[in-house]
Amino acid sequence: MDLLKQLIDYVLHFDKHLGEIILQYGAWTYGLLFLVIFLETGFVVTPFLPGDSLIFLAGTLAARGSLNVWLLFVLLAFAAVAGDTVNYWIGHYLGDRAYNIKWIKREYLDRTHAFFEKHGGKTIFLARFVPIVRTFAPFVAGIGRMSYGYFFSYNVFGGITWVALFLFSGYALARVQWIQDHFSVVTLVIILISLVPMLVEIWKARRETVEAEA
Repeated sequence: MDLLKQLIDYVLHFDKHLGEIILQYGAWTYGLLFLVIFLETGFVVTPFLPGDSLIFLAGTLAARGSLNVWLLFVLLAFAAVAGDTVNYWIGHYLGDRAYNIKWIKREYLDRTHAFFEKHGGKTIFLARFVPIVRTFAPFVAGIGRMSYGYFFSYNVFGGITWVALFLFSGYALARVQWIQDHFSVVTLVIILISLVPMLVEIWKARRETVEAEA
């Protein structure tokens, strides 16, 4: 229970914790943010890492002068594109063997595959805005031997758009006094909003399963 409380406190007051990291590590903070985004998009075992909320928070701190927003944009966009690229080639290497690896959740693979069935190649772009699916989409694309050139175009466009949307939104909204006074609430709302697409897809999948069994 104490661990859960600490986790909730860390998430809701992430701005303070990241602010402390900036004070303690200075320029190394850029490397830490790069690493988190790279891992969140690059490996199927780390879908739990913060993505949307972390980029938004980085934007708010840049507005306060703690970080350089343009350097953040370049680094985080590159991390997002590089992460998806690594994930794609891991999936490409493993192929169908990935479905037999115990520590890779079959449920997430199936959910992402269903997302591909519905949206096609656009999944690489759309998945950027859906937690968990974002991490598994390039992996499944690699398993399915999607053309790398086709994948790469959606990867670059999606990565840049995703980072720009959340980073510059955080940068702009940080100047609003109400946002500054209620940042914990804003962080929670960002997390909840980022979960909506995933919850909708789960609901649709379950409804389709029920209709198929009826």
